[in-house]
Amino acid sequence: MKILVTGAAGFIGFHLVETLVKEGHEVVGIDNINDYYDVNLKFARLNESGIDRYLITENGQLIASSKNKTYSFAKIDITDLQKLEKLFVEENFTHVVNLAAQAGVRYSLENPHAYVQSNLVGFVNILECCRHNKIEHLVYASSSSVYGANSKIPFSEEDRVDHPVSLYAATKKSNELMAHTYSHLYDLPTTGLRFFTVYGPWGRPDMAPMLFAKAITKGVAINVFNNGEMQRDFTYIDDIVEGIVRCVSTLPKKQPRAEVFNIGNSKPVDLMEFISTMEDCLGLYAEKNFMPMQEGDVKKTWANTELLEKVTGYAPNYELKKGVKRFTDWYLKFKAIKN
Repeated sequence: MKILVTGAAGFIGFHLVETLVKEGHEVVGIDNINDYYDVNLKFARLNESGIDRYLITENGQLIASSKNKTYSFAKIDITDLQKLEKLFVEENFTHVVNLAAQAGVRYSLENPHAYVQSNLVGFVNILECCRHNKIEHLVYASSSSVYGANSKIPFSEEDRVDHPVSLYAATKKSNELMAHTYSHLYDLPTTGLRFFTVYGPWGRPDMAPMLFAKAITKGVAINVFNNGEMQRDFTYIDDIVEGIVRCVSTLPKKQPRAEVFNIGNSKPVDLMEFISTMEDCLGLYAEKNFMPMQEGDVKKTWANTELLEKVTGYAPNYELKKGVKRFTDWYLKFKAIKN
């Protein structure tokens, strides 16, 4: 397969590229490398994949990896339809994994226009390019946030998801509807993945695991929302990547050829247990600043992954302590190198 991975400098995109290349696929990665969070982390991920930041240009030119002969990267924003169309025509992709998006529930309250541009305009650009270039399968990132304040636990793909509590969630639900439409109109096979809380090495610095690790190692109090009375379906990055790879090679069969799956660990964890596990792995105590629930947030997430397991054979392998230990070991090493 020749696979385009958008958002390749991001957390999940970086890990996915590494796995696809190891499995022998030809991969092209793109990313706009925006400053939503520290671009140096994004460049560090790219460097780990053999992409020299000083060779990256603004004109969308592909840069060959110095580590992997079958990987190349270009700085391209999915909202730039002209560059995107040119890339699709020149590279003749067979499959596309769209992970490029403006992420973050809380930030969507501050900068809604960024979500409209990247998650709506950018996504329809991807759909159009897939349609006109006969892409065999589009796999794209949705989010567990589409379930909103759903009180039915665990969350199932059959649940209604028409009451989002953040603009970010609304854009992700919109992606699912748009993909379904293209599958119906143009017979484009699409698979959406509702990611539940993903953590691991090279993670996003705006998410709780990285925020906690940074604060704990610096002796700074961590912010614990809803006074710690929250649960998350924490899912280790390797399990997420395995699920994506399985989906790429599993074409939807029913008409229209549009699937949506939950992808998570299917084992919700109390936030205080996650913090305690991180304390144990770091060998440090976390000072805690207990705070009320934030707007747009939800108290509990829990993925029912039976459908994904049935269709692809997906089964998460990382229990909490093993995953957190791998994350903290990486964090301490990365922090030492960075400093």
